[in-house]
Amino acid sequence: MPFDLRLATIKDVSFGENVTVVQPVNLYGCTIGANSFVGPFTEIQKSVIIGKRCKVQSHSFICELVTIGNDCFIGHGVMFVNDLFSEGKPAGGNKDLWKETHIGNNVSIGSNATILPVTICDNVVIGAGSVVTKNITKPGIYAGNPSKFLRAI
Repeated sequence: MPFDLRLATIKDVSFGENVTVVQPVNLYGCTIGANSFVGPFTEIQKSVIIGKRCKVQSHSFICELVTIGNDCFIGHGVMFVNDLFSEGKPAGGNKDLWKETHIGNNVSIGSNATILPVTICDNVVIGAGSVVTKNITKPGIYAGNPSKFLRAI
């Protein structure tokens, strides 16, 4: 039976100094800042920028058009989304329909959270399992589906 076998790989990645990557991973065309960590079973797509001193735990997916600041923590199984199905179906590779996500500095995102195309300011904690659907402009702790402000840090 014919098939197209593609193996997990690291290709065209710009690494800062002292980056740790635990394989298997699929990293391509992205930038990962100095002293950062990427756990196994993680995919980071092209044009993603991850700042310095960040931790991306296992089983996370960071799609194109995501920028993550410095000193951030991305928990296990965090999913970033760039396609909002604005036409009632997947964009089908039409990048004009994709949206950007910007994560500030000192942001922690709990395991199994889903981050839609939003901007999150500095000094924010997102609770595990939360779904972030709107921009976060005030530092603090957020949780739920959709995520809501709980309290200041």
